[in-house]
Formats: sequence, structure tokens, C-alpha cells
Amino acid sequence: MAALTEEQSMLKDQASAWATEQAPVQKFREMRDSGAAEGFTPATWESMVDMGWTGILIPEAYGGSDLGYLTFGVVLEQLGRQLTASPLFASALVGASAVILGGSDGQKQQLLPKVVDGSEILTLAVDDGPRHAPAAIAMKAERTGDGFSLSGTKHFVVEGMTATTLIVAARTGGASGSMDGLSLFLVPGDAPGLSRARLATVDSRGYANVTFDGVSVGADALLGEADQGGVLLDAVLDRARAGLGAEMLGTAAQAFDMTLEYLKTREQFGRVIGSFQALGHRAAGLFTQMELARSCAEAALQAIDADTDDVAQMCSLSKARVGDFLHEMSNQLIQIHGGIGMTDEFDAGFYLKRARVLEALYGNQAFHRDRYARLLGF
Repeated sequence: MAALTEEQSMLKDQASAWATEQAPVQKFREMRDSGAAEGFTPATWESMVDMGWTGILIPEAYGGSDLGYLTFGVVLEQLGRQLTASPLFASALVGASAVILGGSDGQKQQLLPKVVDGSEILTLAVDDGPRHAPAAIAMKAERTGDGFSLSGTKHFVVEGMTATTLIVAARTGGASGSMDGLSLFLVPGDAPGLSRARLATVDSRGYANVTFDGVSVGADALLGEADQGGVLLDAVLDRARAGLGAEMLGTAAQAFDMTLEYLKTREQFGRVIGSFQALGHRAAGLFTQMELARSCAEAALQAIDADTDDVAQMCSLSKARVGDFLHEMSNQLIQIHGGIGMTDEFDAGFYLKRARVLEALYGNQAFHRDRYARLLGF
């Protein structure tokens, strides 16, 4: 486990206490049962803004605290434990990273302070289809006299129902199958020609398919340089994957803790089931997998903070390794709990459903094993 600084340790304790007391799984259940179109509770989001979590990555010049990705990961892990739903990841990590890495000073001045105060919710709209395949982007951005016209549909946009500005990846050149010729655009959520269709997902969050029907944006909407967005998009996606690794670790770790507690208390044949050797071995194997996953998740975040040469490899390693553990742990959570694990009254199902979505988001295990191998020259 990474040695946390005093500041990170305090933030971890704050996030853990807040999530357990103010935003536990029970609150998520209430939000799901209410059918909230946003996919989160506004009061929960306001609390996060008040605690300053939206500014963790943002430079002090724009009102943030600039504490880095490992610090952000510490918070995401605690939120992952309670399945706390909010735009924090999509806006203050993924969206903010795109603006910090690719934005002009004017774009940063315009957006970053609003990300910190919560009045702006950013999201990345990347995939043209249901599978994550950035190189396969075919959505066109045609050059017009003074800007660009965007047409096409982006699938499975995280926080797509509430985002006030979308960072849209579209093709201004090159051929589908290549990262060359991609450009990123800042598109206001209320732009004429933009429409959203809410998706009903197993994890009850606010995803949407977003359609662009000749949406006009000025030249100043371009994030970074035209046709050169592939490198920027890769960098932003890796930061997203590293953040997801931290959240997935929290979700899996809570599933492990719930399972361990059950093994210690459930009695069968006159003794607690954890005393049976086969179940003890299973728990020990899962604990080992969890520690390996933690090492990978934290290494990815530290690589970004240190700006090392192997950021892409570490982020794919994290997403694949933590994804494998989360898949296995969410299955074991149900299996070891037996019949009660199958009921909606028990929380295990929430963890399984969230696990399946997190595994697929920004590339599943197969996508990242393949990418990791390619990056290493295989």
C-alpha cells in the first residue's frame, strides 16, 4: 500500500466517515427507488463541492488545491465502498483533466473555477458505439466558415443527463481505426441540435446517449489542436482509467469486507462457516488478489503524479488487474452469501451490478490486456 502523506490520510478519514454516515449504500438504494433522472442526489453532490473534493486536481490559480491523482484516488476508493453516486469522477477528474491538459488559458479560466464550485458539470463523450474503442471514432466534425459542425451519436456518456459542457471526441481527418485526425471539442449542453436519451442501466446512474444533429461550435470550442486530439484523448482516458481503478478497488474491498464478516458470523452445522478450511482458503486467496489489485491501482495514480514514461502501461495494468479482482470478488460476494445474496433486500446485488458497469467503462479487461501487451511491444 502506498505510504500516504498526512494530508492524504486526513482526506481518506474524512471521505470514509462522510461516505459511511452521509452517503451509505442505503442512500443509493433510496435514490434508485426514486427513479431520479440525474442518477445522483443533488444534496450529496453539494456536500462534495462544499468539502472541496471538486478542486483536488485543479491548480490553485483556478480555485483548486492541486493535490494530485493519488489524493483523488483516496477519495474515490472510499466513495466506491458505499457506491456513492455523483458527477465527481466525470467532472472533477475526467473533464477537468481534459481542460488542464489541453485547454487554453481562456478555456481554463472559463471552466475550471466553475468545476470547483460545482456550477459546471463536465463529461467526456467518446464512444460512437456500445464498446469502448477510441480509435474507431467515426463521428464527423465538418469545418465550416468560422468553426465546426458536429453530427453523430455518442453512446453511454457518463453523467450524460446532467452535464453542462460535453468534451466531444470527433473526427476532423484521418480514417476510422486510427487515433490520427481526432479533435476534442467543448460543446455546451444546451447547444441547438444536441439531444439526450436517458439510458436505464443496471447500476442506476445517469448515463445517456447524446445525439448531435449539425451542432455548430466556434473555432474557440476546439480543445488543443485540430487533428491532434488523439494524444490528448489517450492521456485523458488514462487518467479516467486510473481513477476508475481506485473506485473499483473500493467497491471490491467493501465486497470483501462484507464477505469476511459473513464468514465470521454465519453458523452452519454448529460452527461459523469461516472455520471450514475450504472457505478459509478462499478468503485468503481473495485477500491476496485484493492486495495485488491495490498495488496496481496505486502505482497507476503515482505514475501520473510523477509523470513517468510508463503511465499508459500502468493505467491499463490497473484497469485490467483491478477489473479481474472486482469481477471475481463480486461473484464470490453473492456465492458465499448463498440465497440471501440473490435478494434485492440485501446489498450484494448492488455491488455486482456496479462491478459489471465499472469493468466495461473505458475499456474492459480484454481491451486493457491487449493494450498492455501492445505497449510492451508484443
